Amino acid sequence: MPQRERLDWTTEQRQRIEVLIDEYRVALHDSLAGLTEEEARRRLVPSKTTLLGLVKHAGFVEGVWFDQAITGRSYAQIGIARTVDGSFTLRKHDTIATVQADYRARWKSSRINLAGLHSDEVVDGRGARPVWALQLQVLRELAQHAGHADILREQVLASRSPRPSSTGQRS
Repeated sequence: MPQRERLDWTTEQRQRIEVLIDEYRVALHDSLAGLTEEEARRRLVPSKTTLLGLVKHAGFVEGVWFDQAITGRSYAQIGIARTVDGSFTLRKHDTIATVQADYRARWKSSRINLAGLHSDEVVDGRGARPVWALQLQVLRELAQHAGHADILREQVLASRSPRPSSTGQRS
Protein backbone atom coordinates (compact mmCIF):
# COMPACT_ATOMS: atom_id res chain seq x y z
CA MET A 1 0.00 0.00 0.00
CA PRO A 2 1.44 3.39 -0.90
CA GLN A 3 2.38 5.56 2.08
CA ARG A 4 -0.09 8.31 1.07
CA GLU A 5 -3.08 5.98 1.37
CA ARG A 6 -1.96 4.81 4.81
CA LEU A 7 -1.60 8.40 6.05
CA ASP A 8 -5.05 9.34 4.73
CA TRP A 9 -6.61 6.36 6.52
CA THR A 10 -4.78 7.23 9.75
CA THR A 11 -5.93 10.84 9.53
CA GLU A 12 -9.55 9.78 9.01
CA GLN A 13 -9.30 7.28 11.87
CA ARG A 14 -7.90 9.89 14.25
CA GLN A 15 -10.59 12.38 13.28
CA ARG A 16 -13.30 9.80 13.95
CA ILE A 17 -11.79 8.93 17.35
CA GLU A 18 -11.63 12.63 18.23
CA VAL A 19 -15.31 13.08 17.27
CA LEU A 20 -16.29 10.12 19.45
CA ILE A 21 -14.27 11.43 22.39
CA ASP A 22 -15.97 14.81 22.04
CA GLU A 23 -19.41 13.18 21.89
CA TYR A 24 -18.76 11.26 25.10
CA ARG A 25 -17.31 14.36 26.78
CA VAL A 26 -20.51 16.24 26.04
CA ALA A 27 -22.68 13.30 27.13
CA LEU A 28 -20.93 13.14 30.51
CA HIS A 29 -20.92 16.90 30.95
CA ASP A 30 -24.61 17.17 30.05
CA SER A 31 -25.63 14.25 32.29
CA LEU A 32 -25.75 16.88 35.05
CA ALA A 33 -28.09 19.22 33.18
CA GLY A 34 -31.23 20.12 35.07
CA LEU A 35 -30.27 18.28 38.23
CA THR A 36 -30.15 19.71 41.71
CA GLU A 37 -26.87 19.63 43.60
CA GLU A 38 -28.32 16.90 45.84
CA GLU A 39 -29.36 14.80 42.83
CA ALA A 40 -25.92 15.16 41.24
CA ARG A 41 -24.30 13.91 44.48
CA ARG A 42 -26.79 11.12 45.17
CA ARG A 43 -25.18 7.71 45.68
CA LEU A 44 -27.27 4.97 44.11
CA VAL A 45 -24.62 2.23 44.20
CA PRO A 46 -22.31 1.02 46.99
CA SER A 47 -19.21 2.64 45.44
CA LYS A 48 -18.42 6.37 45.46
CA THR A 49 -19.94 6.62 41.97
CA THR A 50 -22.32 9.56 41.58
CA LEU A 51 -23.19 11.62 38.53
CA LEU A 52 -21.08 14.53 39.77
CA GLY A 53 -18.28 12.12 40.67
CA LEU A 54 -18.34 10.56 37.20
CA VAL A 55 -17.78 13.92 35.54
CA LYS A 56 -15.03 14.76 38.02
CA HIS A 57 -13.43 11.35 37.36
CA ALA A 58 -13.58 11.96 33.58
CA GLY A 59 -11.37 15.01 34.13
CA PHE A 60 -8.96 12.80 36.05
CA VAL A 61 -8.89 10.28 33.18
CA GLU A 62 -8.00 12.99 30.69
CA GLY A 63 -5.40 14.39 33.08
CA VAL A 64 -3.70 11.01 33.31
CA TRP A 65 -3.80 10.05 29.62
CA PHE A 66 -3.78 13.40 27.79
CA ASP A 67 -1.48 15.26 30.18
CA GLN A 68 0.74 13.03 32.30
CA ALA A 69 1.24 10.42 29.57
CA ILE A 70 2.26 13.16 27.13
CA THR A 71 4.05 15.71 29.33
CA GLY A 72 5.32 13.55 32.19
CA ARG A 73 3.93 16.02 34.74
CA SER A 74 2.92 14.68 38.15
CA TYR A 75 -0.67 14.40 39.35
CA ALA A 76 0.00 17.33 41.70
CA GLN A 77 1.31 19.47 38.84
CA ILE A 78 -1.74 18.60 36.76
CA GLY A 79 -4.08 19.26 39.67
CA ILE A 80 -5.80 15.87 39.77
CA ALA A 81 -6.43 13.33 42.52
CA ARG A 82 -3.60 10.97 43.50
CA THR A 83 -5.73 7.84 42.98
CA VAL A 84 -8.61 6.61 40.86
CA ASP A 85 -10.74 6.26 44.00
CA GLY A 86 -9.84 9.79 45.03
CA SER A 87 -10.96 11.10 41.64
CA PHE A 88 -14.56 10.23 42.58
CA THR A 89 -14.33 11.98 45.95
CA LEU A 90 -16.53 15.05 46.13
CA ARG A 91 -15.49 18.04 48.21
CA LYS A 92 -17.87 20.63 49.67
CA HIS A 93 -16.74 23.17 47.05
CA ASP A 94 -17.54 20.77 44.17
CA THR A 95 -20.75 21.88 42.50
CA ILE A 96 -22.32 21.08 39.16
CA ALA A 97 -21.02 24.40 37.79
CA THR A 98 -17.45 24.02 39.12
CA VAL A 99 -17.06 20.37 38.08
CA GLN A 100 -18.42 21.09 34.60
CA ALA A 101 -16.14 24.13 34.23
CA ASP A 102 -13.11 22.12 35.38
CA TYR A 103 -13.99 19.39 32.91
CA ARG A 104 -14.34 21.85 30.02
CA ALA A 105 -10.94 23.33 30.97
CA ARG A 106 -9.47 19.81 30.94
CA TRP A 107 -10.80 19.29 27.37
CA LYS A 108 -8.98 22.45 26.29
CA SER A 109 -5.77 21.32 27.97
CA SER A 110 -6.10 17.86 26.39
CA ARG A 111 -6.51 19.37 22.93
CA ILE A 112 -3.45 21.58 23.44
CA ASN A 113 -1.34 18.63 24.60
CA LEU A 114 -2.43 16.49 21.64
CA ALA A 115 -2.01 19.24 19.03
CA GLY A 116 0.76 18.50 16.60
CA LEU A 117 1.24 14.90 17.72
CA HIS A 118 0.81 12.17 15.13
CA SER A 119 -1.30 9.13 15.97
CA ASP A 120 1.66 6.76 15.78
CA GLU A 121 4.02 9.08 17.66
CA VAL A 122 5.25 7.52 20.90
CA VAL A 123 5.06 9.55 24.11
CA ASP A 124 6.65 8.40 27.35
CA GLY A 125 5.27 10.42 30.25
CA ARG A 126 3.62 7.29 31.64
CA GLY A 127 5.53 4.53 29.89
CA ALA A 128 6.13 4.51 26.15
CA ARG A 129 2.82 4.45 24.25
CA PRO A 130 1.68 5.68 20.86
CA VAL A 131 -0.81 8.56 20.86
CA TRP A 132 -3.50 6.35 19.31
CA ALA A 133 -3.32 4.06 22.35
CA LEU A 134 -3.94 7.02 24.68
CA GLN A 135 -6.91 8.11 22.60
CA LEU A 136 -8.42 4.63 22.63
CA GLN A 137 -7.94 4.39 26.40
CA VAL A 138 -9.76 7.68 26.96
CA LEU A 139 -12.46 6.75 24.45
CA ARG A 140 -13.08 3.44 26.25
CA GLU A 141 -13.27 5.09 29.66
CA LEU A 142 -15.52 7.94 28.55
CA ALA A 143 -17.88 5.53 26.74
CA GLN A 144 -18.07 3.29 29.80
CA HIS A 145 -18.73 6.18 32.16
CA ALA A 146 -21.27 7.81 29.83
CA GLY A 147 -23.22 4.53 30.04
CA HIS A 148 -22.97 4.62 33.83
CA ALA A 149 -24.19 8.22 33.78
CA ASP A 150 -27.19 7.32 31.61
CA ILE A 151 -28.31 4.70 34.10
CA LEU A 152 -27.71 6.88 37.18
CA ARG A 153 -29.50 9.83 35.59
CA GLU A 154 -32.46 7.63 34.71
CA GLN A 155 -32.64 6.48 38.34
CA VAL A 156 -32.38 10.03 39.69
CA LEU A 157 -35.08 11.33 37.36
CA ALA A 158 -37.35 8.36 38.09
CA SER A 159 -37.14 9.12 41.80
CA ARG A 160 -38.59 12.60 41.26
CA SER A 161 -42.18 11.50 40.74
CA PRO A 162 -44.28 8.60 41.92
CA ARG A 163 -44.33 5.62 39.58
CA PRO A 164 -47.49 3.76 38.67
CA SER A 165 -48.07 0.53 40.59
CA SER A 166 -47.91 -2.78 38.76
CA THR A 167 -51.67 -2.56 38.10
CA GLY A 168 -51.19 0.74 36.33
CA GLN A 169 -52.74 2.77 39.16
CA ARG A 170 -50.83 5.23 41.27
CA SER A 171 -50.44 4.26 44.89
